[in-house]
Amino acid sequence: MSQSIALLKRQIGGATDLQSVVRTMKAMAASNITQYENSVRALFDYSRTVELGLGVCIRAAKAAGVSSAALPNTGSDKAAAIVFGTDQGLVGQFNTIIADEALQTLADLPGKPILWAVGERVHSRLNDADADSVGRFNVPNTVRAIAPLVGQILIEYEARTRQNPGTQLYLFHNRPTTGSLYEPVSQRLLPLDNAWRRQRSEIAWPTKSPPEVLGNDIQTMRKLTGEYLFVSLFRACAESLASENASRLDAMQRADKNIDELLSTLNSTYHRQRQSSIDEELFDVVSGFEALGN
Repeated sequence: MSQSIALLKRQIGGATDLQSVVRTMKAMAASNITQYENSVRALFDYSRTVELGLGVCIRAAKAAGVSSAALPNTGSDKAAAIVFGTDQGLVGQFNTIIADEALQTLADLPGKPILWAVGERVHSRLNDADADSVGRFNVPNTVRAIAPLVGQILIEYEARTRQNPGTQLYLFHNRPTTGSLYEPVSQRLLPLDNAWRRQRSEIAWPTKSPPEVLGNDIQTMRKLTGEYLFVSLFRACAESLASENASRLDAMQRADKNIDELLSTLNSTYHRQRQSSIDEELFDVVSGFEALGN
């Protein structure tokens, strides 16, 4: 009986320590979700400014009679894709869902795409794909680390597609949703086709004073296109990280609940066996006293 009680005490202590770790991870995940969601909201105004500038450049180029062929990123049969995943565990089907979404979409494209994976786990899933290559980037662990990562991705993309400047660029990531933890999202960033240009050119300027493009319209548009890519990749990375932490938070909440139930069972068993042990000791004392009296 004493061995059983000692074992229960060790199990209760271990479960309590584990619950402390789980709750710490819950707090960290919740804090991370907040910082990544705040970064996405903070990016909105800058993204809007870039799109307004692109709309002005497109209208100016059209007014000057510039043909679509002269505009940047007019298209190519070559395709490339960036897939945002995670380096860490405790995220359920996070990497599987986004990898399957990417592979299913890219399977319909001609030729072998160039793939870049952000995260070791999603990289391993994409390695089996029929791709030209599968590069890998490390997942950032803070908001400040997102911008350097985006810069590395853009440099790598330009280096690999220099011979095909109109390479199609696809983006895959998980995005937080209100009804569930997250959902897979796919987007074609490049080329900037006629439909994309028409949508941006129809964005109304927010003031009554019409803007002017100083200098070369095409050069300005190329610069703004680079900013558009930066904003799109930054947002995708931040949303992916928020989704990852939401998935981890959900896993930790389930673990916390399971540990609570386990501790309740262990404590109940411990108190029952402890009471039984006390009753046995009292019975032995009474029996001994009665034996001495006889």
